[in-house]
Amino acid sequence: MRVDLALIAGMIAPKARVLDIGCSDGTLIEHLFRTKQCDARGLDLDMGAVTQAVTRGLPVMQGDADTDLTAYPDNAFDYVVLSRTLQAVEKPREVLRQMLRIGTHAIVSFPNFGHWTLRLQLLVTGRMPMTSTWSRPWYETPNIHPCSICDFFALCETDGYKVEEWLAADEEGARTPWRRSQALANLFGEQGLFLLRKA
Repeated sequence: MRVDLALIAGMIAPKARVLDIGCSDGTLIEHLFRTKQCDARGLDLDMGAVTQAVTRGLPVMQGDADTDLTAYPDNAFDYVVLSRTLQAVEKPREVLRQMLRIGTHAIVSFPNFGHWTLRLQLLVTGRMPMTSTWSRPWYETPNIHPCSICDFFALCETDGYKVEEWLAADEEGARTPWRRSQALANLFGEQGLFLLRKA
């Protein structure tokens, strides 16, 4: 299982109601069924991934986070998960607002565009950086709203979301040792992971 998904699973209480947005083939959903007996379901834009999940017996629907979350009733879930998808949606603020309308908690993970290697590549080459996470050239990437850990903290403060838990991690899953410093986490964390609720 992908590193951020394992960390997300650790934040979810047993037997919770979970919606995984951008769930791909349903790996997190299957894990939550098996290990925590959660009532989990998924939503993904990619019909191929949805088909793959459904053929494995997982409750996944084809849908768009930018437009389809409005169909869900208020407080329908305990957790709404958005893993490595925030930077690819058209309206990230509205998606977050909908997530915290339909769920008690929102869990969001994203690649950290403030990481030192990305800063250095941009400084040295003057071109958009590429790493194992940011692996496509700028003209092919689905990432239309890249952000940093500091950017995300600022958005939560602006929109009045309480950050209940957060961490920065590298691609191997090690938590960065900068837990008390947003600035250092922003510099050294390859990805950010946040557990939010309404303030």
